[in-house]
Amino acid sequence: MECVFGLVGKGFAIVAADTSAVHSILLHKNNEDKIMVLDSHKLVAASGEPGDRVQFTEYVQKNVSLYKFRNGIPLTTAAAANFTRGELATALRKEGEFCYLNIMLVLNPYSVNILMAGYDEESGASLYYIDYIATLHKVDKGAFGYGSYFSLSTMDRHYREDMSVEEAIELVDKCILEIRSRLVVAPPNFVIKIVDKDGARDYAWRQSVQDVTTAAV
Repeated sequence: MECVFGLVGKGFAIVAADTSAVHSILLHKNNEDKIMVLDSHKLVAASGEPGDRVQFTEYVQKNVSLYKFRNGIPLTTAAAANFTRGELATALRKEGEFCYLNIMLVLNPYSVNILMAGYDEESGASLYYIDYIATLHKVDKGAFGYGSYFSLSTMDRHYREDMSVEEAIELVDKCILEIRSRLVVAPPNFVIKIVDKDGARDYAWRQSVQDVTTAAV
């Protein structure tokens, strides 16, 4: 029931994701941030199995940082997206078991879908769609999860390439409203982040349910 979507406007990219941490029929928390700041001008919004989502996005983040440390220049958004796609493709083709130092290791594909947003001085803002079978596309708008049925149709109707930040946020709010209104098990809270020439940062949280700590019995 995860919902991740994003779009590119005039000089910026915006990504939004639900903040529900769910396992089976249980909701564990309502403030899980599923959008990682990859570096100063890149964002990664991910959905999928929680373990794969956290481990793989952290793996990509550290490797992007390592590249900058070794070479003195950061990866472009396109290069980071292609690196991410390559790691997913490698994991997809290495499924199986092998023994190393008498330890049985199990390799499985990552069950994670990614929207990568970034801003580069030469090419401007961009958004990349990367799914769990290592499909990579540069897109103007994209979405994952059950919420994509409603967010994609809403963006198809209202999206324009020359949207301002205010217009893009209004469209994001329309998508969130449609998801909350029409999805039978809709996530209540969303986080919105933006990346532009000034960097990647939080923009807003859209909360309808506060996370409550249950007292010990």
